[in-house]
Amino acid sequence: MRSATAPSPFANSLPPVSVEATAARAPRAEDLAVYIHWPFCKSKCPYCDFNSHVAAGIDQARWRRALLAELDHGANRTRGARVVSLFFGGGTPSLMDPATAAALIDGVRRHWDCAPDLEITLEANPTSVEADRFAAFAAAGVNRVSLGVQALDDSALKFLGRGHSADEALKAVALAQRFFPRFSFDLIYARPGQSRADWRAELGRALDHAGEHLSLYQLTIEPGTAFDPAWRRGDFILPDNDLAGVLFEDTQETMERAGRPAYEISNHARSGAECRHNLAYWQSNAYLGIGPGAHGRLGLPGQRRATRSARAPETWLRRVETEGHGIEEDVAIAPPERLIEVLMMGLRLTEGITHDRFRAETGGEIEDTLGRARLTTLMAGGFLVLDDVGLRATASGRQRLNAVLGRLAP
Repeated sequence: MRSATAPSPFANSLPPVSVEATAARAPRAEDLAVYIHWPFCKSKCPYCDFNSHVAAGIDQARWRRALLAELDHGANRTRGARVVSLFFGGGTPSLMDPATAAALIDGVRRHWDCAPDLEITLEANPTSVEADRFAAFAAAGVNRVSLGVQALDDSALKFLGRGHSADEALKAVALAQRFFPRFSFDLIYARPGQSRADWRAELGRALDHAGEHLSLYQLTIEPGTAFDPAWRRGDFILPDNDLAGVLFEDTQETMERAGRPAYEISNHARSGAECRHNLAYWQSNAYLGIGPGAHGRLGLPGQRRATRSARAPETWLRRVETEGHGIEEDVAIAPPERLIEVLMMGLRLTEGITHDRFRAETGGEIEDTLGRARLTTLMAGGFLVLDDVGLRATASGRQRLNAVLGRLAP
C-alpha cells in the first residue's frame, strides 16, 4: 500500500537533534520489532513496487494459521527479547479479518515480554468499506493506524490508481482519530502537473486534519511498476529537479512551522510521536519478519543474521504448512555489509547515528572505520556533521544520500 520513494535532490538545512532527544530514542539492546506482512490488495497501484498481489477468495482461516505458525517459529529464535512494536504492513492489511489481527496480537503478547506502551500499527486504505472495520481492529488491540491517503485531489487519486475520493479519505481520517490513540497518513507529492501553489494548498489542507505524524513522499518511478513503462513512453512528465527541490523545501518549512519537523527523510512528527517501529529499522535494532517476502534482522548487535521469507504468497503458504516457516534465506551479515546497512539506514534520520550505536553495531569508531579524509571532504561539502553526539547527514546530504554513501563507504 505504501509508496517507498526517494527524496528530492535539494533541501534546506534542518536543525540538529539534541543529545537528550537522541538518548531518549536509543533502543535497548534486547528490544525487538515484529513486522507481519499481509500481501493482498484489491488492486495494484501503478507506483507500488512492494510485495502486493491481487487475489480473490482468500482463505482467511488458513492464512491465520500460517501466520501464527511462523510467529511461533520466530518466537523460538528470539527468546528473552522484549517486543516494543508490532506492525501490520502490506499489501493492505486492513483487508485482513480483524480476528486474525487479534490472534496475532495475542500471539505476540503470549510469546514475548512486551513494552507497556507496545505500539501496534495497522496500514489501511481510507475507503469507506475498510474504515467501517476500524472499530473491530481497535477492539483487536491495534492502537495506531497509518492511512494511505496519498492525495487530497480527486484527479490525482485517479492518476495514482487509488480507490477512494478525497472526501472519503478525510472521513476515514476523522474516523481513525475517533478509534485509535495515534494515527498517521501518507501523501505523495511532486506529481505530474503539480505546482508549488497546488502542493502548498494540499499540504495545508492535510494539516487541518492531521494528527501528530505525517509521511510525505516524493513520487518516484520504480522498475517493475505500471508507471515505469508509461513514464518511459512519455505518457506523463514528472516535475524537474529544480521544482522537486523547491517542493521538498516547502514541505520541510511548512512542517517545521506546524510543529512536526522531519525526523527522517520523508517522515514528520511532533516530538515523541515518531513511528517507533520504523525507528527500529533506521536505528539498527533487531526485527522479526513474518509473512510472504518479509525480511528480518536477528541476533545480538554486531552479530546480525538476515532472514527473508519466500515472496510468492502460495509458495510461502506451502512452506509454512510443511516446514513451520516460510524462510528461504537465513545468512550471517558480514561486517562490511553490516556497516553499509548501519550507514544507509541511520543517515536517513535527522538525528543520524550516535557513537554508541555505531560502536555497538560495527565494533569500531566512526572516524577510524570511515576514515578522517573521507569524512572531512564530505563535511567540508556541507553533507555531513560529525560531533560529540555522532554522525549525521545534513538536509543536503540526506537528499543525496546514495552519492554520500558511495563516497563514504570504505
